Amino acid sequence: MSDLHTLFGAEGALAGGLRGFQPRPQQLELAEAIAQTLQSHGVLVAEAGTGTGKTLAYLAPAVLSGARVLVATGTKNLQDQLFDKDIPLLRRVLGTPFQAALLKGRSNYLCPYRLENGVGFEWQGRHPYLADHEKIRAWAGRTKSGDIAEIPDVPESAPVWPAVTSTADNCLGQDCPELHRCFLLKARRKAQDARIVVINHHLLCAEWRLRQEGFGELLTDADAVIVDEAHQLAETAGQFLGLTLSARRMVELARDSLNEQHRDAPEMRELGDAAERLERHARDLRRYFSAQSGRGPWADVENNPLLSDGLDELTRELDGLARRLETAAARGKGLEACWKRAVELRDNLSQLRQDDAGEWVRWYETFRQGYSFSRTPLSIAQEFRRFMDAFGASWIFLSATLSVNGRFEHFTGALGVDDAQTRRWDSPFDYARQALCYLPAGLPEPSSPGYTRAVVEAALPVLRASRGRAFFLFTSHQALQEAARLLEGRLEFPLYVQGQQPKPLLLEQFKTHGNAVLLGTSSFWEGVDVRGEALSCVIIDKLPFASPGDPVLKARLDALKARGVEPFSAMQLPAAVIALKQGAGRLIRDAHDRGVLMLCDPRLKSKGYGRVFLDSLPPMRRTQRLDEVEAFFAAGPTELDTASA
Repeated sequence: MSDLHTLFGAEGALAGGLRGFQPRPQQLELAEAIAQTLQSHGVLVAEAGTGTGKTLAYLAPAVLSGARVLVATGTKNLQDQLFDKDIPLLRRVLGTPFQAALLKGRSNYLCPYRLENGVGFEWQGRHPYLADHEKIRAWAGRTKSGDIAEIPDVPESAPVWPAVTSTADNCLGQDCPELHRCFLLKARRKAQDARIVVINHHLLCAEWRLRQEGFGELLTDADAVIVDEAHQLAETAGQFLGLTLSARRMVELARDSLNEQHRDAPEMRELGDAAERLERHARDLRRYFSAQSGRGPWADVENNPLLSDGLDELTRELDGLARRLETAAARGKGLEACWKRAVELRDNLSQLRQDDAGEWVRWYETFRQGYSFSRTPLSIAQEFRRFMDAFGASWIFLSATLSVNGRFEHFTGALGVDDAQTRRWDSPFDYARQALCYLPAGLPEPSSPGYTRAVVEAALPVLRASRGRAFFLFTSHQALQEAARLLEGRLEFPLYVQGQQPKPLLLEQFKTHGNAVLLGTSSFWEGVDVRGEALSCVIIDKLPFASPGDPVLKARLDALKARGVEPFSAMQLPAAVIALKQGAGRLIRDAHDRGVLMLCDPRLKSKGYGRVFLDSLPPMRRTQRLDEVEAFFAAGPTELDTASA
């Protein structure tokens, strides 16, 4: 503990080695709690408000403990920031050498086998992507890590990447003839030798599968697991414990089978024909769904004769392809792997069509050109707790948004960690001085047909007072698009709308202009960090309750009702509170930031549960008067600082 006091103190190593560092009692207390958990091999659930400095607060005790620690983040961007920025900083400040490794999912690494023997772009009519393919081939001769993030002139969304990277489906594993060149295997070996390993939530949950495959065991000798952005973990764990079969997986199987047949069994044309039939049927099934994208219950599939018959046909085509691949499997490892995949997908489809009422919820989701069928557990608590206990490690769950009105039951119950120690630290930022919460009066109920128009009209004078510099966040794409139409030509500031350009480009342009207005939905509610005056206003159209028509949510709500639990207070309200805290958290990202949070939903004042939302937000001053908002923006930071002094 004395090392932590020295490190985080006013005269400590961080103060001397990190420009602008300010000692924060919350950061030191969090670091001490983590150190104690590491020593006691316990379980800690900790909420640390924005600005606490939780990254260094968990990295420092992890390094000083000498333990082997896995750090799981929510996104690849956070992984890169930890590994490229925070860990080198700590290594320099501590003056203590320690080995760290970065490990991403397999689709983030070039696959030498698929690069040399994979999809033939010419016969698939993919001529526009040949230039990207050649760039990748040239880079393959230079790269040491194989991380596709190294090659910025081929974006990660480029259609060429699936042809030269692998998935859990198409990886040949230990049978791969290019195993000695496998970048993923090299990265996993480095991770097994490192003391600090930076992974993501998906890799953490996938460890069970990897252990079964014998392709590395990250958790086997881990002393501790630190889960950052832990509010996202339950959803990822639910996906891992469930089962999903998508049109994309079937199409990729068909294409890989056809490619392997061309390469290793060119005379077996019936195999190629079977692969082409599977791809055709997998694609054609989309037309039997609604043209709109969205989720729906499995009953919609069962009650639609065209869909039911289509699934029968898919089953036959998968079975037929599997039988032909079995015959050809001896010709090559690629054909053998395709055979195993065909059997797995056929069995997955059979499982999905079985009625396992009581433990699972079955549902489908449609996209513009594809679809997926899923089976998701109603609860993951028991399985996830069994997963944790299997390794005997310390577990630490961290986020800025885990509690609801100061309580953690929603999070701990979902993961089965009801016996965990729970702690929370408020943000060190001075929200009373830096921020103002505006609750406009007179707006109609959110169910009103004219609600979005009313929200836009209420927001316009605020956007003028803030001189742009705003995130306008929505709970649905439909409301976003309507607002975009209503705002067109009515602002003197640049207007950016989610979907018009890739998210990173939108954010970069937003920051560069300095006075823009950005309209976004769920992906902009969290994981976005814009510091300084460029973001001085966050407007949220309504409380982010999940759609009650969502089949997974409905099934879980029904299960709670069957157990005599009131689902609104047990699930819907806590989830919405945490989502609102994430959205509101975009506003103040630095001790020098200031701005207005505009919450448009009148239920914050008219419903009893509105108090739960408001009490869960940082302690900022509230107003229903537009003139106070205008005065806040008119008063510069210097004037406010003088007044507060």
